[in-house]
Amino acid sequence: MTIAQLWAKKAEGKKISMITTYDATFASLVDAAGIDMILVGDSLGNVMQGGSSTLGVTVDDVIYHARCVMRGCSSPFVVVDMPFGSYQVSDEDGVRNGIRILKETGAHAVKLEGGSRVLGVVRRLVDAGVPVMGHLGLTPQSVNVLSGYRVQGKGDDAETLYNDALALAQAGAFSLVLECVPRDLAKRVQDALDIPVVGIGAGPDTAGQVLVLQDCLGMTAAKKPKFVRKFASLAETITDALRQYAAEVEAGTFPSDSESYH
Repeated sequence: MTIAQLWAKKAEGKKISMITTYDATFASLVDAAGIDMILVGDSLGNVMQGGSSTLGVTVDDVIYHARCVMRGCSSPFVVVDMPFGSYQVSDEDGVRNGIRILKETGAHAVKLEGGSRVLGVVRRLVDAGVPVMGHLGLTPQSVNVLSGYRVQGKGDDAETLYNDALALAQAGAFSLVLECVPRDLAKRVQDALDIPVVGIGAGPDTAGQVLVLQDCLGMTAAKKPKFVRKFASLAETITDALRQYAAEVEAGTFPSDSESYH
């Protein structure tokens, strides 16, 4: 999958599928399923590291996980999140870290959060040959400023978000994530842009959708956000399998003679 192919899908009215993935095993399954895009998200801070937010994730963390993902897949377009602190201090930092992420992982693009304040680094990354995906709405790296995880883009904030989306596209972003925004605003943004908008909690009118893999597969017992649909209930399946494994080990029925070497 390439940027040109993603744009073509959007132009043809074909929906784009995107899923977060953090390791080679799941990347190979995502590849086999024909998913268009993989996001190596800084959500790994919550999902893989057990943190309460994404703020502690480092550039080294995302590089490690992106390397794992790239070893497991060949078809999806792989985007890597630029973590908190990797582009906020200066545009120079952002360009340096963006280039490093692509060089050391073999991934295809980076994603960063924010609107008008990040336009400079977006332009410079694109000029340097680093494709950039934008991210507006609920931006988890700003969770403390936003006072928690809440729907964004309501009231007067809708116009700011809309203008930020236009500005990101003009700055060279090849695509945009909209997270937790009203459906009508997401549609308005997508209708105004030639580039594909990928929604998460933004309604069905965007060019594509993204979910966290573990949410999609029902691998966690935590309360799910409104926008998450569980396409499986693997938490129960995995727990049951592990209980059976433990029981058969304790009973001495695993391994059997046929599972032993002679």
